[in-house]
Amino acid sequence: MAVRREEVFRATPLFRTLPDELRRELAALAVEKRYGAGDVIFHEGDPCEGLYVLGEGTVKICKTSPTGREIMLAMESAPSSVAEVPLFDEGDYPATVRALTPVTALLIRREDFRRYCLQHPEVALRVFAILGRRLRQLVGLIEAITFGSVRQRLARLLLESYERGEMEGAPLTHEELAMRLGTVREVVSRNLARFQAEGMVKIERRQIVITDPEALRAEAETEF
Repeated sequence: MAVRREEVFRATPLFRTLPDELRRELAALAVEKRYGAGDVIFHEGDPCEGLYVLGEGTVKICKTSPTGREIMLAMESAPSSVAEVPLFDEGDYPATVRALTPVTALLIRREDFRRYCLQHPEVALRVFAILGRRLRQLVGLIEAITFGSVRQRLARLLLESYERGEMEGAPLTHEELAMRLGTVREVVSRNLARFQAEGMVKIERRQIVITDPEALRAEAETEF
């Protein structure tokens, strides 16, 4: 696993720009964890163990309301990292992370990571850059949920997933799309059926295929 660890850390945005020696030292601190599809890696409110570096697989990051309703904040696929926020604020995990596919992750415990950042401030700066990106994603999510119809928001989400290459990995289910949009599965299914009838998408074996990205973009960019 030693060689694989170095490959994973080299490919992960959080560590990509670090010198090889620093990456190797940090990778040596990590503990390997394996999860099956559907397994919870950690729950919202759990004490923070540390930072998870995804070596294989895809996870979803979600919040749950007191009534049990879920909204998906983001999806992350290897190579990437999750759980950067509580590394520094002394808080618990702010969201739940669940494996969508089999996942291999490398856990760097919080104490080890913080000690390493004190010795190598450039690592902390990279964490802040990732946190800034996540904040922009959350602002975009708030905007998507607050403004526009479900149809427009769904078109925008499908287009963004298409452009990021997410459509080629684990299929986005109607339930997952609904969670990311803050709505219910039935509403998503109805709008997908309309998109298919209008030639924007095709649904094949539960996989959503974008057939007319420009028409989808026009729908997404319709004035609120």
